[in-house]
Amino acid sequence: MREEQIEKLRGVVRDCVSKHLYSSAIFFADKVAAFTNDPADIYMQAQALFLGRHYRRAYHLLNASKIVLRDLRFRYLAAKCLEELKEWDQCLLMLGDAKVDEHGDVYDTKDCNVMYLDKDSEDREINISAATCFLRGRAYEALENRALARQWYKAAIKADPLCYEALECLIENHMLTCEEETRLLSSLQFGPEDGWLSSFYSCLIKKYDKKSVVEAKFREVEKESCNSNPSSPSIKHTLKNDTDLLSCKAEYFNQCGEYQKCFELTSDLLEKDPFHLKCTLVHIAAAMELGNSNELYLMASNLVKDYPQ
Repeated sequence: MREEQIEKLRGVVRDCVSKHLYSSAIFFADKVAAFTNDPADIYMQAQALFLGRHYRRAYHLLNASKIVLRDLRFRYLAAKCLEELKEWDQCLLMLGDAKVDEHGDVYDTKDCNVMYLDKDSEDREINISAATCFLRGRAYEALENRALARQWYKAAIKADPLCYEALECLIENHMLTCEEETRLLSSLQFGPEDGWLSSFYSCLIKKYDKKSVVEAKFREVEKESCNSNPSSPSIKHTLKNDTDLLSCKAEYFNQCGEYQKCFELTSDLLEKDPFHLKCTLVHIAAAMELGNSNELYLMASNLVKDYPQ
């Protein structure tokens, strides 16, 4: 088969994945890999299998390839398969040997000579090392080793501040003290274009500063903007109405005991995004404090319907 025909088939696989037609993606990815035996096409086949929930088969395909321990993409995806299979010890073995200290600094790693065979991309990518650190944290948390999980989550966010999931785990699982959160945030190396992200993260961490300091942080994030059209400076997009920021602000009001203010904000937010789970939890907490039994009954009914598990 000619190269242009193979490239068209690759396009079909990518389109099937984007349309969530995973059986079709698996079928055509298998043919492309058979035609080329190219590592990139084998990886694409494994991705299709993973997305189609064929975790054991995807793992076998990756593990059978001679490149699995030399390409971080292969190793990471193989470890993700093991994560889905809940084989946590095997997952850690696949990720390789590495140690991390209390500050989230990785050392004694054996991955120094490992390749990352990825094609050039115009999009900004999250550092693969951050992803592997995060997965290690997930594995240790599943194995109920919170101390190591905390260290690897810190390593993940330090390796790449864009790895938001690591910060979310640290905050949501209450793994750090207020001082530790502040120290971690100050240690992150943000890119020049990521000033807004640094400000946003500072709003997410525990809010035990003076009221004026916390509210100044929120104002700073709300003012962060970007021009959608450089030739027209008046057209700006801001984060003022971002649901995550509003939820964070509602959480702050709840923490301060301003329950009515919190309830009004979460009510408005849930009209806009009724399935925002974090906001839902804060809304319920405020309704409890206000003794709003009608709202609690309504929310309970909706939760039973939308989240039966």
